[in-house]
Amino acid sequence: MCLIVVGWHAHPDFPLVVAANRDEFLARPAIPAHWWGDAPGLLAGRDLEAGGTWMGVTRSGRFAALTNYRDPTRHRPGAPSRGALVRDSLAGHDDTGGTLDALANVSGGYAGFNLLFSDGRSLGIHESTTGSVRELEPGIYGLSNHLLDTPWPKVRLARERFAAALDALPDEAGFLALLRDEQPAPEGDLPATGVSPEWERWLSPAFIRAPGYGTRCSTVLAVGRDGQVLFREWTWHESGSLDSEVTHRFVIAERRR
Repeated sequence: MCLIVVGWHAHPDFPLVVAANRDEFLARPAIPAHWWGDAPGLLAGRDLEAGGTWMGVTRSGRFAALTNYRDPTRHRPGAPSRGALVRDSLAGHDDTGGTLDALANVSGGYAGFNLLFSDGRSLGIHESTTGSVRELEPGIYGLSNHLLDTPWPKVRLARERFAAALDALPDEAGFLALLRDEQPAPEGDLPATGVSPEWERWLSPAFIRAPGYGTRCSTVLAVGRDGQVLFREWTWHESGSLDSEVTHRFVIAERRR
């Protein structure tokens, strides 16, 4: 993912709400969110090049999502795919702290990233570029291709719109609207991440359309206090038009009793 906004116990009826965009090279093959046959209980899209994922949830209520850290000077040719870290975090059995601590022990072997993880009881983040592992208090958080809540224009705006969209739940239209925002940031507000000014402009909206690169899918995840889970994903054509839409609903396993 390249833009993730998370509401953690920010709504009385939905302890976890996520709105996220996955930005990727258009030529990299992937398939939409589905229940994996080789990892029972895992719901996620799949990168067909390396076999991992960018965001997923499990029947037991585990959640993980990853963004890369944009800094051309930190490029690591030949490093393993970070999508495996999301898959392995979801497939594990450790709690939030244990999962993120284990991740921190191996993250130096990967290109820079941030990984959000929840075991259903707590939410935390590991930022590989700083080595930080921390659990998060209730609130609304924004993450793009830098550290958590770095005040890039699209992160600030997305958090504001996310807070307003929470009031309309279970209607998720407001979340999709913020994820579809194609308005670039003003020139004076563009981040300086080491890419050209033209690319900073292309990468500055929530919804990206750039040569050979762009927003491939948008996802809304809402976990209710009663254990009901909604996972809705929209996949986009290169033109920005809708390619496909999938909706998954299920009940967290332990809540069925």
